[in-house]
Amino acid sequence: MNRIITFLAGLIASAASLNAQAQDNSLLWQITGNNLSKPSFLFGTIHLICPDDYIWTEKMKSSLDRAEKVCFELDLSDPDVNMQIVAGMTDNTNKKLPDYFSTEQYKLLSRFVKDSLNMDIALFEKMKPIMLEIFISATKINCTNPISYEDSIMKVAEAEGKKIMGLEVPKEQITDLEHIPVETVIKYLLEDIQTATKIDTEYRQLVNAYKQQDLPGLYSLITNSSDLENEKGPLLYDRNRKWTARIMDKMEVASVFFAVGAGHLYGPLGVIELLRKKGYKIEPIK
Repeated sequence: MNRIITFLAGLIASAASLNAQAQDNSLLWQITGNNLSKPSFLFGTIHLICPDDYIWTEKMKSSLDRAEKVCFELDLSDPDVNMQIVAGMTDNTNKKLPDYFSTEQYKLLSRFVKDSLNMDIALFEKMKPIMLEIFISATKINCTNPISYEDSIMKVAEAEGKKIMGLEVPKEQITDLEHIPVETVIKYLLEDIQTATKIDTEYRQLVNAYKQQDLPGLYSLITNSSDLENEKGPLLYDRNRKWTARIMDKMEVASVFFAVGAGHLYGPLGVIELLRKKGYKIEPIK
C-alpha cells in the first residue's frame, strides 16, 4: 500500500513487555482495574475491507452488546462532522491541484483518476493533495462493496440506543495530516500511481495481518517507513497519548466500546501499553 496510507491505516517498552503483547494477538481487548465499575473494550478496526476479509466474531458482538456507549476516532453520528471533514479537504493556500504538478504529471494523474475512480480530475481541483491521496488509496480495495467497520458498528449501536462519541474532532485529524509536507505527499502520490502492482501487494499484506489479528505484524507494516520518520510523532504517537487520556475519562463514566484504527493499539507507545502504564489491566479477548 502507499506509504502514507499504510502509515495512517489507517499506523520503547522493555523486551519482556513486547514479547507479552506478541503472545496476545487479538483485535479485541478488555479494560478493567483502576476502580472501574464496569469493563470497557478496545477494538482495532481497518477502515475499509472487502466482505470476504471482514472479521466479526461472537465475542466481538457480545462485547459491543455489553458496552453502554460506543466511541470512534470521530463522532460519526454527528452530521456536523461530515461537513467539517468536507471543509477541511479544501486547499486554502490559493493554490489549485494542478499547481503542484508539471503538465505531464498532471496528465498522468488525471488519467489515473479517470481509470481508477471513474471521476474527472476537475472535481478535485480545490482539494488538498493529501485528501486526493486518501481517495486514491480506496482504489486498492479490490472489491465492489467494501465494508466499513465504523459504519457496521454504528448501525448496531444506533439500533441498541447506545450513545456514540468521538476521541477527537475533524480539525484535529486534519491538522495532524498536515504535518506531512506537501512535497512528500506529491512525491508518493506520483510514485503510487505508477507502481500499482507493488501497492496492491503491500495492501494485501496489511489485510492478511489484520485477518490473523497479528498486531505486531500490523505495527511493523505501518511504522517501518524511514520516509515518514518525522511524521510518526504527530500522526501516531502523539495521537495515542491524547486518545489514552480521553479514553480514561470516558470509561470512568460508563462502559465504552472503543473502535479505532488497529495500528494504534500495539507497540511501546500504543494505546494498550499506555493504558497499562496508567495502571489498567488490559487482556485480549479471543
